[in-house]
Amino acid sequence: MNTLLKVLELLPWVDWLALAVFFGAWAGYAWFARDRALTRPSILASTNRVRRQWMLQTTYRPVRVFDGTVIQNLSTSPSFFASTTVLIIGGLLAVLGTSDKATELVREIPFAAANSVLIFDLKIILLLAVFVYAFFRFTWSMRQYTFGALLLAAAPEAEQFESQGLSREAFANKAGRMVGLAAETFNDGLRAYYMAFAAVSWFFSPVAFIVGTLGVVYILYTREFRSEVLDILSS
Repeated sequence: MNTLLKVLELLPWVDWLALAVFFGAWAGYAWFARDRALTRPSILASTNRVRRQWMLQTTYRPVRVFDGTVIQNLSTSPSFFASTTVLIIGGLLAVLGTSDKATELVREIPFAAANSVLIFDLKIILLLAVFVYAFFRFTWSMRQYTFGALLLAAAPEAEQFESQGLSREAFANKAGRMVGLAAETFNDGLRAYYMAFAAVSWFFSPVAFIVGTLGVVYILYTREFRSEVLDILSS
């Protein structure tokens, strides 16, 4: 009990509230987006239908070089972000090693809250945790695209589907789902990048942290459920 009280005393109650809003909004929106996509079109669900249609079309192509090229190009995005995330993590670790100087620099920023070195370190650790999570999601997305490429390479020839009575629909469902999972995982990593911008606002004040978190969630919602891109995909 005493240990818990000491931990709670590290930050003012408004900072703990801001942290609760941050993690609650992040996890809550992730759950909401998955559940809402079951009844209302979302960008991810709409593009997953396109991916399945793409994999169905590959069963009719005698040569699938084009499809392999597309998967390779898709996998470059999580690869780029994973590499960038490593650089960001390295930079944040370097900042942790010079907390005293970094704290003084932040204090000179207008409207930034005056924090002790310990609180400053906690804010950097939060950013580190967000980007470490993003790194794991991006690298897992890369592997899933690799698995999708393997399924595509192992697909029967176009003539075999008819001569051997193989199901084109079954292959499209399987391969499309694999590529869709890779896209969903990549989306999780991108969402972490968005939430990192909200975490940066904590350096100004806990109130800015809360407002930034709610603002990021609103942006995510509008882009995923109310964007012009979604209208085009759903038409």
